Amino acid sequence: MTPRPADLYTATAQRAAHQVLTRYSTSFSLAVRTLPPPVRAHITSIYGMVRVADEIVDGAWDTADPAEARAELDRFEHRIEAAVAQGFSSDLIAHAFARTARDTGIGPDLWRPFFASMRSDTEHDGHDADGLATYVHGSAEVVGEMCVRGFFDGAPLPASREHEITEGARALGAAFQKINFLRDLGEDAALDRAYFPGVDPRSLTEEQKTTIVADITGDLDLAATRIPHLPRGVRPAVWTAHGIFDELTRIIARTPAHRVSTTRIRVSNPRKLALAAAAAAGRPRSGNRVGRSPRTRTCVRTRGVA
Repeated sequence: MTPRPADLYTATAQRAAHQVLTRYSTSFSLAVRTLPPPVRAHITSIYGMVRVADEIVDGAWDTADPAEARAELDRFEHRIEAAVAQGFSSDLIAHAFARTARDTGIGPDLWRPFFASMRSDTEHDGHDADGLATYVHGSAEVVGEMCVRGFFDGAPLPASREHEITEGARALGAAFQKINFLRDLGEDAALDRAYFPGVDPRSLTEEQKTTIVADITGDLDLAATRIPHLPRGVRPAVWTAHGIFDELTRIIARTPAHRVSTTRIRVSNPRKLALAAAAAAGRPRSGNRVGRSPRTRTCVRTRGVA
């Protein structure tokens, strides 16, 4: 049977978003493989929107000055808003995201803080502790909340667990973001960006690294206690992503700070596959965190560099 034009277009848009995911992230593309197909479409569509916005401010348009990058980001946000409002866009990534947003209840209260954080990346200003918390909320925590909406595929979050699930999603998103800040210190130095208060990305110290790693570990610990509240069918994917980023954190913890500043830390593909297999079998490596009492989340505070 020939698909309806609207269905064919949406499927094509979702395939475009999936292509963005597979080209930009081996870790997340591995994790999403285990998701039920409708949920997989939601998560890849969210990732596609987030990645395109990030690339606008991170140099994909390599001849743009900061003002041009901001203007293009504004145009992309407007396309997202319009696509969600009317249910269609000629921009395939915006269309895929709009379909997910309309199906799962993702609203402007989640995507507007995200775009605000992306916009701040064109300004090259450092962050104090409050500024970092605001940036991470917009760039990562709300993305975690969007993914939760996708995991539940439009069903309401259970009222008795909604706060805990949301808290866990924010913690996991924040952990992913801060790990990537550490992995991208060299690249951010070249872009004249500094995310961690008081930290020169060119000269990370052991003390600063230890403080940041402890903060990330706290986020991962908290997230691990919330994953069991997610729908059963999505847990292997979330445990896979958690496990890969937990492994990255452990590698960073034992890597000298000067190398972290200049080398992008990675998990080998065989190790990623082993973590995914353990998660699929119900034995996530990160599961040893569940019995621990997570500390209260705090913003990273580090000593300035002399």
